[in-house]
Amino acid sequence: MAAIHSCSSSSSSLILRFLISASLSLFFLFSSFNNGYAFERRQTTQKHQNIQHTTHHTIQITSLLPSSVCSHSPKDHSKGASMKVVDRRGPCFQTSQDKAKVPTDLTQILSHDQSRVNSIHTRLGFNSGKNSLEDSEANLPAKSGSSLGSGNYVVTIGLGTPKRDLSLIFDTGSDLTWTQCQPCVRVCYKQQEPILDPSKSTTYSNISCNSAVCSQLSSATGNSPSCSASACVYGIQYGDQSFSVGFFGKEKLTLTPTDVFDGFLFGCGQNNQGLFGGTAGLLGLGRDKLSVVSQTAQKYGKYFSYCLPSSSSSTGHLTFGKGGNPSALKFTTLVLNPQNPSFYFIDIVAIAVGGKTLPINKSVFSTAGTIIDSGTVITRLPPDAYTPLKSAFRQQMKGYPMAQPLSILDTCYDFSNYNTVNIPTISFIFSGNARLDIDQSGILYASSTSQVCLAFAGNSDAGDVAIFGNVQQQTLEVVYDVAGGKLGFGHGGCA
Repeated sequence: MAAIHSCSSSSSSLILRFLISASLSLFFLFSSFNNGYAFERRQTTQKHQNIQHTTHHTIQITSLLPSSVCSHSPKDHSKGASMKVVDRRGPCFQTSQDKAKVPTDLTQILSHDQSRVNSIHTRLGFNSGKNSLEDSEANLPAKSGSSLGSGNYVVTIGLGTPKRDLSLIFDTGSDLTWTQCQPCVRVCYKQQEPILDPSKSTTYSNISCNSAVCSQLSSATGNSPSCSASACVYGIQYGDQSFSVGFFGKEKLTLTPTDVFDGFLFGCGQNNQGLFGGTAGLLGLGRDKLSVVSQTAQKYGKYFSYCLPSSSSSTGHLTFGKGGNPSALKFTTLVLNPQNPSFYFIDIVAIAVGGKTLPINKSVFSTAGTIIDSGTVITRLPPDAYTPLKSAFRQQMKGYPMAQPLSILDTCYDFSNYNTVNIPTISFIFSGNARLDIDQSGILYASSTSQVCLAFAGNSDAGDVAIFGNVQQQTLEVVYDVAGGKLGFGHGGCA
């Protein structure tokens, strides 16, 4: 076992100087939603109740605000490799008395979200002025977490022998899995569980600089690996300036008691800073060779699914393998983009509001394309798609008083005098005629009852990629059949 503590004092000093230098170099590198519907204070007329199921939702105002009590999903995840998913800002995750500071102010959350989006746009670099950096089953419960590298949802996995449980943000927009490691040569932020100590594991070893897998870090992180005393060193920084630098190693990965993988490649972070909010690191679910999806492909066939909870006080799941998916799934094609192979691209064909298809030319969606991302909060649309969506929504909501914008959200309402409100349905049609009716929890985003906003935003440029965010994915079973080239949606994924 080539654990970190086995180094001599002079070697440790060399490593310390190297990591400080590598960290600073990495840091400077990255620093260069006619009102045709009734609205009501106490009751709805029978006429409007009759059309409720096809063109609008009736929402209880109290349901828009989070609860302080964790409500666990009733779904049975005892079969296969399924893990519970929770929101890292909610009561289902922050159980320790010494709670880590996680941003709960929505303006701050949305600001971090925009940083992530900016990073994705830079990486994808569609505009000429932008350059990109270059049948088994396993079901895991998931929690919610927010930003690129500071995603919204958290699952607990095991690393090492003996196994240490670690809460990691899972992110379909990232590839490398990493966690903080002792001795934290430079900096480790505060996390919920004790930090992993590789010297106490009988199955940990560093990857050599000369190993072929060391060079794979370039595509997984966007940065070339470095060397320290013959050990491979990774460095990764995210859109919100969070970063992790450390040793590239291999270890035993435990998803469930019966789903165990030897020789799992991951980052053992020695210098970690940023908005990771009490989690122990990140679980990469992208398409790269180093992602969990690829490293477990022999058992799960590059097939996984999740359900993101509708609020920070409820739970969902992350499942590897084909077990437990709803029968009423609608599939669309996963598009492989050769220039950006790690992202999950999908094709939007049309959008409907209140049952009526919006007048959007198909070329609006095809200019830069669309990705689905578990770590982006608010769905971003091309300007010529967001404007008609916003206009149609406002037209059908014109009987309600508007409120001030909330950060990137410009269509907001004051519902403080209402017990219930009626809002139009929003549907997305993807390639293959796959129609997805967004759950009511994915249409509105509330700061308070006096500031409830349409949970969509527009990109600043028609050439920026659209992003189907996690608010719009809530309560759905989202299925990634990566090997089959398909993405599936089904309602009631967390129930």
